[in-house]
Parts: sequence; structure tokens; C-alpha cells
Amino acid sequence: MSVALELQSRIKKALQDAVNKAAASEGWVIENLPAIELEIPKEKNHGDLATNLAMQLTREIKQAPRRIAEVLIESLDLSGTFVESVEVAGPGFINLRLGNQWLSKVLRDIEEQGGAYGRSNHGQGKKVLLEFVSANPVGPMNVVNARAAAVGDTLANIMEAAGYDVSREYYVNDAGRQAYLFGLSILARYKELAGMEADFPEDGYPAEYVTDLAKILRQEVPDLLEKSQEEQEAFCKRWGTDRMVEQQKADLEAFGVEFDLWFRERDLHQGRELDKVIQFMQEAGFLYEQDGAVWFASTRFGDDKDRVMVKSDGVPTYLTPDVAYHWNKYRRGYEHLIDIWGPDHHGYIARMSAAVQALGYPADSFEVIILQLVTLLRHGEKVRMSKRAGRFISMQELLDEVGKDAARYFFLMRAPDSHLDFDMALAVEQSQENPVYYIQYAHARICSILRQAQETGVQLPTAAEAQLHLLQAEAEIDLIKKLAQLPEEIIQAAERREPHRIARYCYEVASTFHSFYTHCRVLGEDEALQGARLVLVQATQQVLRITLKMLGVSAPEQM
Repeated sequence: MSVALELQSRIKKALQDAVNKAAASEGWVIENLPAIELEIPKEKNHGDLATNLAMQLTREIKQAPRRIAEVLIESLDLSGTFVESVEVAGPGFINLRLGNQWLSKVLRDIEEQGGAYGRSNHGQGKKVLLEFVSANPVGPMNVVNARAAAVGDTLANIMEAAGYDVSREYYVNDAGRQAYLFGLSILARYKELAGMEADFPEDGYPAEYVTDLAKILRQEVPDLLEKSQEEQEAFCKRWGTDRMVEQQKADLEAFGVEFDLWFRERDLHQGRELDKVIQFMQEAGFLYEQDGAVWFASTRFGDDKDRVMVKSDGVPTYLTPDVAYHWNKYRRGYEHLIDIWGPDHHGYIARMSAAVQALGYPADSFEVIILQLVTLLRHGEKVRMSKRAGRFISMQELLDEVGKDAARYFFLMRAPDSHLDFDMALAVEQSQENPVYYIQYAHARICSILRQAQETGVQLPTAAEAQLHLLQAEAEIDLIKKLAQLPEEIIQAAERREPHRIARYCYEVASTFHSFYTHCRVLGEDEALQGARLVLVQATQQVLRITLKMLGVSAPEQM
């Protein structure tokens, strides 16, 4: 465990003991003790750590939170925690200020743990399946898919670092109506290229890439039209979706995203998984017949109305394969499911949650992150997107224009549930206004400092060798404290599903380093101080590399 997490653990234990001691002396009756949380105050003059424990206890004790805070402080034994002072602030916050004795241990931790610094066993190996992107295989990946890819992949990285056993999965919806229309669209263009008249399907895909696919298909399968009409349609549907899946895989790999499994919906149908889940739910008593259709009594689990599983014509609704798919996930041994969906699926959450419970799993074992849309801006103008008409910026085009690093970081700057305006001009700007450039420049500057040291014969000391107690300047202390925050930032980002938290933290590390570099000369100082600062610089380099890798962004050594 890192020194920062160990320190927080000790302080939380001391607060817990203070509550018990105060309750005994004051006669407090506390039936539900809230979880003790420590936060880093936004304002430096508010201390190093703060807790709202007194305000949370107000509900139990029925006293003013400042009074509760004062009693807790009187009962608080903080020996062995490096806490130098405690005070009540505002409506009842307890602010704690730490001495600096523990900071040298932070630098030793970073050096000893290397790329593993910040990792913990907080998740205790819990098996989590994270499903994201899952775009229909009927066209190239677009920028909304790209945002989902960046968010999902980074969240998986963060949760792995926090001690969860995470698998990444992509659900290929290759058995629905859109896949069928896509196949018909390819077939129509194939026939036109063969000099035949063909009725283009209503609601089909007239984009240019469909014609390009038809040209490829004519080269690969020149005798397609010798098959029956039914065989032609089935072949085009399967061939077209398979070809698009391969293209989607290539686009995602170029974006630094790889999935553990690409799960095919058609496999659910071929394995009769839909029939099996319907039978299971019938035997459990959660399905009933009405007007010739089979209904799921989802209102028994909090949904606003019951849902049709099988229509009166015997055709399953779109809900049925989704239920079968999630049942399949659980039966593969996953304890917690996280899906990333678009905003148009918000109303779908309640019925899927109901299905999860009907299948016998806890409601809180299924979770949906709603990802808001992206607006691309170019020269201040919105870039309109329409997949059906073919007028959209593909993910590959975006990468060609702004690059993988900028694209991933920009997609991660905002909370997933916030709408994102993506400024393509800013993304390619080489200035401190561009956050990803600003962060990468900090890493490149560190590499330059270390190169200069080696070129001038300066030996890079280890943390054990350096006189770290010499790091007393405000800019030095601020930087070490920022580096110390990484383990807790990872845990909080994992628990709250906030990948943007690591993007923000990475930027803060770069900003704090730039401030340090402005105020503290590294090379050419007294040898002992120079050595201590070189250890600090190397620790900063390590933290930047760890966080940039977590975000899927490169850490260049020269810029």
C-alpha cells in the first residue's frame, strides 16, 4: 500500500475511534455510522485533507454539525498520522494539516514501485465485464463510437489498476433489421454494377462506402447472382457485417483499443439462447400471454410498464436477444456488468434492470453509463453527421486530422454524461492552450533535463541516496503532494466511473511540474539539492507515464 493510502487509512481509523469515544461520553446514539470519507480541499489554505463526517452525523445525532465536529476533535488521537493541526471550518468540515515528514516516503514509493505505483487491490479481484462501443456493423466507426471507445477502454484501465478483474467486450448486433437492410443495400449496388436494375431498399444505406463494398464483393464472389434470391440476401448480410466488423476492429486498434471478445448476436440465435431464456423466465413465473403475445412482467421489478418479449406473430422483440445476451454474461462467471450506452437508450435501463433481477441476479450487479453525444467543431462551424446519407466524419478521418493522442484525451476531458464539444482546431494546436500538448510537453521537458544531466556527467541518484529532506520549497512540496494523490485518484475514478478524473489529474501533475520548474532550478544547484530535485523530477516522469498510459496517450521524449 502506498504511503498516502496508508496515511488516509490511519486517519480514518482515528476518526472512527473518535466517534466511538465521543458517543460514549456524550450519550450519542448512532444506528447507522456513515462511511468516513477524506477529500483533498480545493483551496490549499483549507489544509491537506478534509472530512464532512460531522455533517453526516447530524442526521443521527440531531445536533449542529460544528458542535459535533468540535466534540470529535476533542476525542481525536492522531498520533502516528503526521497530522500537525486540526480545525473546524465552514458549516462543520474537519480540516487536517499534515507535516512534511512523510513526503520523502512518497518519492521512495514511486521509485520502488515503478510502473505499478498507484495500483491497489481495492477491487479485490471482482470479475467485471465492461461492454462498450457495440456499434451496429453497418458502417465505419464514427466520432460518437470513438468517444465510447476512449471512455470504455480508459475506465477498464483504471478499474484494473484499482484491483478489479476486468474484461472488455464488444457486442456485434449482426442479426437485426439494420444488418438485413445493410445486406440488401450491398446486394442492390452489386446488381447495379452488374448492369441490372435493382430496387434499393427503403431505409437502406445509400452511402458511398456501400458501393465500395459491392465492388469488393464482385471481385471476391463474381458468381453471387447465380444463387437464389434468398441465398444472395443471406450471403450479403453475413459478408457485409463481417467485412464491417473487420474494418471496425482495425479502426479501434489504431485508436489503441482492443477487446477480449467480439460477441456475435447471431451466435445467440444459432445456439437457441433466446428460446432458453424465455423458457427460464416462463418457469420462474415472470412471463404471461396476452393478445397472442408473450409479455414480461417487468413492473414487478420497478419498470413503468410490462414489456413484450415475443410478438403475436412469433417474432421476438429486440428486448429478447438483449436479455439472452446479459444472461450469457452472468453465466460466464462475471459478478458485475457495466454497459456504456448512448443517450437514446436511457429509457431502456429500467427494463434491462428488471430482466437482470428476473434472471436471479442482484439489481446492483448491472450498471449502465449513459454517454452523451459529441459535437465536432471546425472553424467554429458544426460538422453535421448522418450515417444513412453517408455525410459523417468517420473515426479514421478524425484520427487522420488530429491524431490518436489528442482524440483520446479530448474525448476524456469531460464526464461521460456531459455533452462534448470537440474543438478540432485546438486539438492540433501546439501551445499550452491544448491540454494534451501541455501534458506531453511536461514529460518531454523532464526527459530533456535527465538527458542534460547524463550528458554533463551528473549521476542520477536513487531516492535512498538523495537528501530528500532538502525539498522544502513550496513548489517542491506542492509537486510531491500532487504525486502522492495518484493511488487515491485511481480508486475514486474507478468507484465513481470517472475516467475524466484521471485526465484532469494528469493535467494537474503537468501544471504543478511546470510551476516547480519555473521556481526551482534543477541542474547547476548545490550537488545535494540537485540530487534531491532529480529524484523528484524522475518521480514526476513516472507518474506522467503511468497516467498517460492509462488514458491511452503516448509520452514523447522529445517535442
